[in-house]
Amino acid sequence: MATPASPGTHTDHAAHTDDAAHIDHAADTDHAAHIDHAADIRDVYVPASARAAVERLRADHEPHVWWWRLREAVDPADYALLDEVERGRARRFHAARDAAAFTATRAGARRAVAALLGLPAHNVRFGRRICPGCGDSEHGPPAVVRPPVPLAVSLSRTTGCGVLAVRAGDWVGVDVEAYRPLGSDALAETVLTAAERRQLGAVAPGAAREEVFHRAWTRKEAVVKAVGLGLLGMPLNALDVAPGEAGPLTVGHVHEGRTTRWRVEDIPLPGTWSASLARPAGAAPGEVRVHAPA
Repeated sequence: MATPASPGTHTDHAAHTDDAAHIDHAADTDHAAHIDHAADIRDVYVPASARAAVERLRADHEPHVWWWRLREAVDPADYALLDEVERGRARRFHAARDAAAFTATRAGARRAVAALLGLPAHNVRFGRRICPGCGDSEHGPPAVVRPPVPLAVSLSRTTGCGVLAVRAGDWVGVDVEAYRPLGSDALAETVLTAAERRQLGAVAPGAAREEVFHRAWTRKEAVVKAVGLGLLGMPLNALDVAPGEAGPLTVGHVHEGRTTRWRVEDIPLPGTWSASLARPAGAAPGEVRVHAPA
């Protein structure tokens, strides 16, 4: 998903995959190339431990969030977990630090989902869902395609930190940003609404102002990722997330005259990072389970 200019900050919507890895949440399941997450999980083969995990997540209504620190160089153990498409992506990065961040994020996500489902990490594979806006299979939200379980997943990484969110169902969004000084007003104008810019201007320059800005930024990114349309759905500077207020809060997203509502909450992380999670509003709001690095 495209984000405002932000060196060192990345949103990972999953690797390009072959057709067998695409997930169509609306299509039927006659073709092996598509998995319908709306279909009954009993219709396809899923290991018993994974079935039990999905049912538990459905019952608890709890999203899970994992985070990990990113290294400066690629860890061979991380690289070994990637599939061939992901390894190709890792090799195309010009900077070793960027390759390491991508590799660690994809491997960390695999280990986390595998532990959740009670499977070996090499038995988990990521792909893409069909874009809910245009139907394109090349830029939809990420998904777990092996095993074919009805889980919503979202990945994000920034300088020094990678984050994964998982919940039962179709929609979730997570974003993480490293704190950075606010130099000019250009970034604020790109990210914030006029009302939010006034709120930010009322905060004394320094750490407090940076915290408010990054809270707004990660909340917005989490929402547009949960919607699945990215910035094509609604510009960040048109989406109001009340950064001066403590979460959780309900945020409305408007696309083509239709408003969807999202429960947004801030994820407490140590260090110099801001993170937020978005999920559909209205459902039972189970507690967010945050998993620290092992």
